[in-house]
Amino acid sequence: MNDRSRKPQAFALLSDEAPTRTRKTREPKTIPLDRIDFESDADIGDVVPLRYEPRLIGRSFRWAGILAASVTVLLSLAAGVALTDLIDSLFARYEILGWFGAAVLGLAVLAALAIIARETIGLLRLKRLVRIHEDANQSLLTKDPQAASRTMRALQRIYRGRPDVSWGLDALKDHARSLMAPDDIIRITERDLMASLDENALGLIARAARRVTILTAVTPAAALDILFVAALNLRMLREIATLYGGRPGTLGTLRLARMVVAHLAVTGGLALSDSLIQHVVGRGLLGRLSARFGEGAVNGILTARIGLAALDLCRPLPFLTRTKPSLAAFIRQLVSLDTAPRKPALPEHPDAG
Repeated sequence: MNDRSRKPQAFALLSDEAPTRTRKTREPKTIPLDRIDFESDADIGDVVPLRYEPRLIGRSFRWAGILAASVTVLLSLAAGVALTDLIDSLFARYEILGWFGAAVLGLAVLAALAIIARETIGLLRLKRLVRIHEDANQSLLTKDPQAASRTMRALQRIYRGRPDVSWGLDALKDHARSLMAPDDIIRITERDLMASLDENALGLIARAARRVTILTAVTPAAALDILFVAALNLRMLREIATLYGGRPGTLGTLRLARMVVAHLAVTGGLALSDSLIQHVVGRGLLGRLSARFGEGAVNGILTARIGLAALDLCRPLPFLTRTKPSLAAFIRQLVSLDTAPRKPALPEHPDAG
């Protein structure tokens, strides 16, 4: 064994308990007040207190929807049973009456299916116009050439075969070959296709506003005013949507009316200012003749605003090369006795000298 080897040592056996370490206690010290930093009131005021917000219990079932669906199913079953009993009773009396009743029932079912199909197609056409408008905005914002080409092709399919936009379609075909930028495609498409459609839409709005003005002035009962104005406004909405390629049915027209009301509520277009009412009722020629004519002029202005909102919603392209129509263009016609419809101006040919 060399000198570096470890010599044997003796160790004491410890117990099974874990060895404990003694901790040296720390004596308290005094800290002078000048070394203590106190928070100011401004810092305390910046702290936002936590607010307790009660958590609403989520409803996994829509009880109103379940009730409506259940009642609809029950009514359908009741109608089916009643019709079946009617056909059976007709067959029990006379076989010819039974076959006649069955034929009439089949014709009614066919008409109901046709109405459902027409309303569904009308809703899809309105949705198509909204989708085209979204593609046009996307192509303008993101410079997407695919969205621009998709917008132009969709409009060409919608207006194909229509004589009022045939010149615009031919001009668009000639110009589309030399267009590359997405914003240029949208601008040329709007210039060639929307010019005549916008003029016709403004003519529809002006004619509906004049009709509302005259009917309100000559109708004696207020209830009849509401019915006539509602019918004329719904007819105007349907004509504007059909002009731009929507062709909605009854449900589509009601949905468009709801969209128009929501659009006016957001933009604040339902409220008429006091100065405008004073101008129409006090200074206008109709207001000087009769207060009833002044009320009719106000209703006509509201109809014009509804028509302009419908134009914004049904127009498949935003206003880029053309000036957006305003309400001021209709006020002069409504406060005067000029009731003759104006012929919409056709767009000028860009190549004409």
